[in-house]
Amino acid sequence: MIFQIITLFPDFFKGFLENTIISRALSSNKVRINLIDCRNFTKDKYRSCDDYTYGGGAGMIIKPEPLALALDSIQAKGKKIVYPTPLGVVYNQKMAYEYAEIKEIVIICGRYEGIDQRIIDLYKPDEVSIGDYILSGSEPAASVIMDSVIRLLPGVIKGESLKEESFSNGLLEYPQYTRPEIFRGEKVPNVLLSGHHENIKKWRLKKSIEKTIMRRPDLIESIMADSNISSEIRKTIKKIMEEELTDGFN
Repeated sequence: MIFQIITLFPDFFKGFLENTIISRALSSNKVRINLIDCRNFTKDKYRSCDDYTYGGGAGMIIKPEPLALALDSIQAKGKKIVYPTPLGVVYNQKMAYEYAEIKEIVIICGRYEGIDQRIIDLYKPDEVSIGDYILSGSEPAASVIMDSVIRLLPGVIKGESLKEESFSNGLLEYPQYTRPEIFRGEKVPNVLLSGHHENIKKWRLKKSIEKTIMRRPDLIESIMADSNISSEIRKTIKKIMEEELTDGFN
């Protein structure tokens, strides 16, 4: 898989590329990340990529000329282009799985007040948001998207780990424990020490559902509407929600 990252600050990604999982994926040729400096496509001696907005207003935006030349240099039209922006649809695990099936993804890193609208109109990128907050630029969001996709590529991390993660079945992940068995008076739940795999599985599912209902109730509606969700999960959700109405969570 190839990521083409168009940015004004390629040095931002230095630490990201040295991350254990990412560097391992790079060294094993499971992914390639090309950093394209947008300033290399400017034509003035100051290598300026931003300018004031027409109509007035605070802040600067990235000019269309250097950005378009950078996109054209990698023949971006016709490829999957992603533009992280607060105006985009909220990025989620489903999108990460979809992107992991694509051979080449171009990510445009905006700065300041964003990019010229004509780039969006001409190149039609996916506009995605990693959350309802504002960053100084899209580089952190680009790192988030790459990390979430790269870890899904075959062989990057163990498949069993992916199955147990939050959002793998639409639910948040259950609580995790390790040694010692007792820490500051707090004991690991007995079921996890029992060795009874079926009971452990049921406990984990119950805790995942409880945590999702408490912290992300918005996900429950989507899960119940998903035809791919197992009947076991549906039944457990209904049972727990009924218990919540009468007893509350333990």
